[in-house]
Amino acid sequence: MSTFATGPMWAGFIVFVLLMLALDLFVFGGRKAHRVPVREALAWVLAWVSLALTFAGLLWWYLNDTQGAEVARTKTLEFLAGYLIEQSLSVDNMFVFVMIFTYFAVPPEMQRRVLLYGVLGAIVMRAGMILAGVWLVQQFAWILYVFGAFLVITGIKMLVFAEAEPDLEQNPLLRLLRRRLRITPEFHGEHFFVRHKGVLWATPMFLVLILIEASDLVFAVDSIPAIFAVTTDPFIVFTSNIFAIMGLRAMYFLLADMAERFHLLKYGLSLVLIFIGGKMLIMPWFHIPVQWSLSVVGSIILISIVASLTLSRKAVAARAPAGEEG
Repeated sequence: MSTFATGPMWAGFIVFVLLMLALDLFVFGGRKAHRVPVREALAWVLAWVSLALTFAGLLWWYLNDTQGAEVARTKTLEFLAGYLIEQSLSVDNMFVFVMIFTYFAVPPEMQRRVLLYGVLGAIVMRAGMILAGVWLVQQFAWILYVFGAFLVITGIKMLVFAEAEPDLEQNPLLRLLRRRLRITPEFHGEHFFVRHKGVLWATPMFLVLILIEASDLVFAVDSIPAIFAVTTDPFIVFTSNIFAIMGLRAMYFLLADMAERFHLLKYGLSLVLIFIGGKMLIMPWFHIPVQWSLSVVGSIILISIVASLTLSRKAVAARAPAGEEG
């Protein structure tokens, strides 16, 4: 499938991602167990958003010089729309992370490293699925309508079961792992495996890692088809996905303690999937411009966040004893 990106552009972006991961691991303490304070998480969130916006600016500058203002505007809007969609859908993944860490009672200081491995796994899985998706779209153009129908159905299911609480105890993958592996009853720091009396044992942290990687895979199945509603340019698809994934871990540490306050966000995300899927299904008859998609998705997410926070404050005020209201 055609793309404006050259070989050096692909290589440069991959080197940038590897460099950022290396900095996280070896310079900023990614391998050292510690509780991530809100200030540090906020700094990383702002850093990744700033990097994504800087990339969008550089993209516009390069294309404006080489291919003209119209191409530059279109591709930049595609990147921003794709980034917003992927970032929004990644928030739902954050709720799953909260559930997994709560279920296993993972101490906050031990969550950072396992999430870093989750990011690495997600990057590899997304890259593979993007390549597969691009090939499918190139070979079978009608697959976009299959993607659209899938997203609409997924969005409706999310809307219907938004209040349902998954039971990890009945998770088939977790039950399989517990049957097949020797698992220690307690954590051994951040180790995934320990050797006891010459026998290798898995730790609960290994189960946490597998479930996080599995959740990354499940959410990739939703998010990859979603971005094809905005663009089929593999470079835009890949870069917007990676920027969203790289910022997910910092967003988790920023918002994890406030996850319950964003209880309406799941409804917003389900509406986003329905809108994106519907856009793909009506493409033969009506083309929705990228800027409209960006506006609609942004509005849905913003309204669901504002509504969540407003209702949360009202609920807290209603529970407050008389005389304590300020």
